Amino acid sequence: MNQSERRTTLIQSLLDENAEYQRLQIPKDSTGQKQLLRGLMNIRAPRKSSTEFLKIQDAYLQEETAKKGITGVDGLEPLQPGIYLWQGDITALRCDAIVNAANSGMTGCYVPNHRCIDNCIHTFAGVQLRLYCEEMMEKQGYAEPTGQAKITPAYNLPCRYILHTVGPIVRGALTQKHEQQLAGCYRSCLELAAEKGLKSVAFCCISTGEFQFPNERAAEIAIATVKEFLAENRTSVEKVIFNVFKDLDREIYERLLQ
Repeated sequence: MNQSERRTTLIQSLLDENAEYQRLQIPKDSTGQKQLLRGLMNIRAPRKSSTEFLKIQDAYLQEETAKKGITGVDGLEPLQPGIYLWQGDITALRCDAIVNAANSGMTGCYVPNHRCIDNCIHTFAGVQLRLYCEEMMEKQGYAEPTGQAKITPAYNLPCRYILHTVGPIVRGALTQKHEQQLAGCYRSCLELAAEKGLKSVAFCCISTGEFQFPNERAAEIAIATVKEFLAENRTSVEKVIFNVFKDLDREIYERLLQ
């Protein structure tokens, strides 16, 4: 089965799950098919999937990620001891753990084809991740507090684990509490990574973008918190990668680190 066949099979299976979608026509072009598949995965409620569906999905997602090009952390050069900067798609980074900027529900972004990192990570990890997160949160019994972290398998991503953390949402003026909560996100992720014996962790720009934390101040807090943690703790974490997607964030981190 090639990628096109896998894609149409997955789309049809997802359409068949819901009666209101069964009359939707599958686009002929690959771009339209990819958008439809991602959108259907995004809105799908957490539920178990058949072994056959997961087998096809896993093969499809792994090949799509391979096409994007996987970057290994061992090939990166540090800007400071133990600290790295990398611009690119975090879902194509091979390391021990990547950090997801999650919402308090922790089950991903349900907006079809939204470009937030939460949506991207859940899309390319596969539908297993949402179900795992749902079961994890059901056991917890309450929404995830801001500044804490959870760890899950990465499923079809090239990293081993995903660290999920809920960053502060800034509405109006930035406060000291916002800054403390953001520092808590970085610290909680590093503590959890160390607890699991992980050596490399890649952070996204937590709370910037949708959560409106000012980019420069967020970077300052991220760098300071990471450097403090590495200096004050005997930890398994040897490499911390600041992953940026936008040129603006790359320029900020380069200036602050160099």
